[in-house]
Amino acid sequence: MSLWIPITLAAAVFQTLRFMLQKTLSTGQLSALGATFARFAYSAPLIWVALAAYLSLTDQTIPMPGAAFWAYAMIGGLAQILATICVVLLFKQRNFAVGITFKKTEVIQTAIVGFIVLGEGVSLGGAVAILLGLAAVLVLSRTPGSTGAWWTHLTNRATALGLGSGVLFAFSAVGYRGATLQFGDMEPALRAAITLGFVVTYQAVIMATWLLWKDRAELGAVWRTRRVAMFVGLTSMGGSFCWFYAFTLQNAAYVKALGQVELVLSLLASVLFFREKITMREMVGMALLGLSIVTLVLTI
Repeated sequence: MSLWIPITLAAAVFQTLRFMLQKTLSTGQLSALGATFARFAYSAPLIWVALAAYLSLTDQTIPMPGAAFWAYAMIGGLAQILATICVVLLFKQRNFAVGITFKKTEVIQTAIVGFIVLGEGVSLGGAVAILLGLAAVLVLSRTPGSTGAWWTHLTNRATALGLGSGVLFAFSAVGYRGATLQFGDMEPALRAAITLGFVVTYQAVIMATWLLWKDRAELGAVWRTRRVAMFVGLTSMGGSFCWFYAFTLQNAAYVKALGQVELVLSLLASVLFFREKITMREMVGMALLGLSIVTLVLTI
């Protein structure tokens, strides 16, 4: 088994746990911005402590990245901030499992962005997967209880947030892969850790500055919820490291495709933890998207 496969599966588990914690925080304790900032604020120190310990044990130093690294890292970092905010807002529109499903259109969009930016394409089977994914989005785009033709629901708030997060996460994934590739033949785990350290620090500074300017009270709320928010940071660090590690080893589109196993995990979380009901339409939509994932994985 290729190393990137178990690493990606671990990333999906960590990410599901993080989104569960963020959903809990965003339902009254924190705003969407606060829940997003908590992830970066509490993970950045953990990342640098772990990286410093590893560098000390192996007697290595951090090389100074070039301009291309910063371009990829900053674009990826900003896209991830905006994407996470979209997902947290989406949790207030639809249930947990469907929110994650909308977000998971990122796998299709990552394949497109990866081809345009990095020249990493997919096979004919990938094109079939894209069409299946589009069908899933059309099924899921209808808000429960709404009426009218399917195309009238593509502009509702839930669909816009879901698709928007998918586009942004696609740019984020491709940006991170591009950044990790700038370190040449350095060992993959170290490339991933260094990139992650720089990116998360950049994200934490950006969001702290924005909240300090626009909503200082939310900074206090992030501190007051630290008992839960610290676990957001911990799971975020674990998940982000695994994603970055996988990006150093494989095409970002394929990594995200395998990461769709998160759909199953989110469905279990939705039913067993949040006690939410899944409608038949939502089940069909998630099944279609799952089929598109399997199709894409089989083309690797």
